Amino acid sequence: MSVLDNAVYIPYGRQTIDEEDIQAVAEVLRSDYLTTGTKSIEFEQEVCKYIGAKYAVAISNGTAALHAACSVAGIGAGDEVITTPLTFAASANCVFYCGGRPVFADVDKRTYNIDPEDIERKITDRTKAILPVHLSGQPCDMDAIYEIAEKHHLLVIEDGAHALGAKYKGSCIGKDSYMATFSFHPVKPITTGEGGMIVTNEEGLYQKLRLFRSHCITRDSSMMTRNEGSWFYQQLDLGYNYRITDIQCALGISQMKKLNQFLRRRRELAKQYDKAFADNSDIIVPYQQPDTESGYHLYMIQAPHHDRRKIFEGLRNAGIGVNVHYIPVYYHPYYQRNGYHNICCSNAEEIYSHLISLPLYPGLTDQEQKFVIETLEHLLETA
Repeated sequence: MSVLDNAVYIPYGRQTIDEEDIQAVAEVLRSDYLTTGTKSIEFEQEVCKYIGAKYAVAISNGTAALHAACSVAGIGAGDEVITTPLTFAASANCVFYCGGRPVFADVDKRTYNIDPEDIERKITDRTKAILPVHLSGQPCDMDAIYEIAEKHHLLVIEDGAHALGAKYKGSCIGKDSYMATFSFHPVKPITTGEGGMIVTNEEGLYQKLRLFRSHCITRDSSMMTRNEGSWFYQQLDLGYNYRITDIQCALGISQMKKLNQFLRRRRELAKQYDKAFADNSDIIVPYQQPDTESGYHLYMIQAPHHDRRKIFEGLRNAGIGVNVHYIPVYYHPYYQRNGYHNICCSNAEEIYSHLISLPLYPGLTDQEQKFVIETLEHLLETA
């Protein structure tokens, strides 16, 4: 094993912030508007331009983005939405927020993404939408998913929290979507601290999303039932305070300038892991689906012939902040109490039992990555 400074701790992911980012935030702090100013509009325009979608709505976080998307899509009581269990709980929770019920389809053994064949098996007369998750930045099989959706008259809401800049058949995730959501948490492709975005190509959805994030309040006289003057406003429906600040959006605008640079480094690091583990029969590396470009938000390996806990704790004890993504959603106590105790997605459960996420972020140095690789290989050899 190589040795780094004992004080070094290598997380699985972290933000990359430079002086340009700090200056962008400082300029907003010195301005008249800290929120609901021009920066959110500028940030939305930058994301639209990058992805190629017509409309974008910046919002307080990725979970709020999912909630807003489900709500304006009309998900409600009695509706079922098919999603993956191998994801963060928010991907399913957003359905519950709207009064609907998530239904879990199993995942593909290679990509770890939702399996279109199992989606079709889970469709009932109550199914209203499919919510695929582009896990780790690896795009789902969207042609197959949209074919199923068209056949059964279903909506598709894409969770792209990991996938800003990822590409499916040459197009960015979100470019051709009904709705796709993104997250700007510090470990995501870019960060605004907390923050999220929904992109769509439908103007009606765009207008509904803008209202939803701000209490469903409008000053647009064409939308109101009456108008008592220029000061007047009305709440048209039940919305939420999901606004994002100009402080966050200024950071997001600055980060968008570096997104391609961040993605290049993530992909370079992933290739270096792939090369290092290519001849190691103890390690299953992430699969790259043809005609896609993963954003490599995560580098998820399996070590199926070893005690995951022992390897995980060995890495942590060496100062390497590995993680596991994700615990199947229906394992959580809330879901167990709400009728999911007999659910079984065998592929997801088998994959979960072996998964470990290795450090991967633009600021990870080659020396640090070499230490991760050598430490993992040593642990596997001596286990």
